[in-house]
Amino acid sequence: MDRIPSVDLKDFISEDPKRKQKFINEIGKAYEDIGFVALKGHFLEDTLVDSLYSEVKSFFDLPVDVKEGYEVPGIGGQRGYVSFGKESAKGKKEGDLKEFWHFGQYVDDDEERRKQYPENVEVKELEDFNKVGKQTYQMLEKTAKYVLRSLALYLNLEETYFDNYIHNGNSILRPIHYPPITQEPKNAVRAAAHGDINLITLLMGAQGRGLQVQRNDGEWIDAIAEPDELMINVGDMLSRHSNNKLKSTIHRVINPPRELWGTSRYSMPFFMHPVSEMKLDVLESCIDENNPKQFEDITAGEFLNERLIELGLIKK
Repeated sequence: MDRIPSVDLKDFISEDPKRKQKFINEIGKAYEDIGFVALKGHFLEDTLVDSLYSEVKSFFDLPVDVKEGYEVPGIGGQRGYVSFGKESAKGKKEGDLKEFWHFGQYVDDDEERRKQYPENVEVKELEDFNKVGKQTYQMLEKTAKYVLRSLALYLNLEETYFDNYIHNGNSILRPIHYPPITQEPKNAVRAAAHGDINLITLLMGAQGRGLQVQRNDGEWIDAIAEPDELMINVGDMLSRHSNNKLKSTIHRVINPPRELWGTSRYSMPFFMHPVSEMKLDVLESCIDENNPKQFEDITAGEFLNERLIELGLIKK
């Protein structure tokens, strides 16, 4: 496989059972083979995408001392600003060549759940930054819900199996800025090879070269989306839950050629997380004689905490 398969969510949400099943088969096979798809037919309108990029660029253009005023200590970077080089991939000493922001869940129907999450951070300098961020978050969350419904059916579960786990889940929208490279990066890259922690990741900004995915044979291929597509990949939580039937694939963001070092790159992943008490125990439907249970029982919250420690965002 030399390119990421493309699927259209409109097939799944159509009233046509054949189109719906076609989507389920296509996305399921892609996630078994490579762990990534490019998705058309999502719920993000072009005007919203344009507004988000405009707001995000304006934020990252603010003076460093202003941005650093939005770093919140003691929460592992789960809301607000995380400054350049703070995060590193699992097992890697060098910090990634990026700075980023986190929008988190908007809980309005469960007071106890709301108390579990840090508050979203309001940016005073940009009037529309938080409003546009919230709208984008909610449209990506809606898209993710339907993708997970298709995967539930592929795994022989009830279509709405994931719905209650992702409602008010601990999902994160992360606008990332990879600044221009000003000196030889030594061992650092924009984002070192890693797998994602969560259920699925929806990525805006995969147009153009940079994101690469590792095939089963170890070769790296470019993951390039069309302008109207999101790149969506399986995370470690879903891979674990499905006994690795659905693959969480290692991926990276490589540094551009030297002639493009002076350019910024922007990327907007939405990390779909469930509520912390979701059990990630291997599904019985994914265990058989040829595929014995590969993973110990664990909750989503426990797994997330382990991984944030590995990433250096939480200290033991």
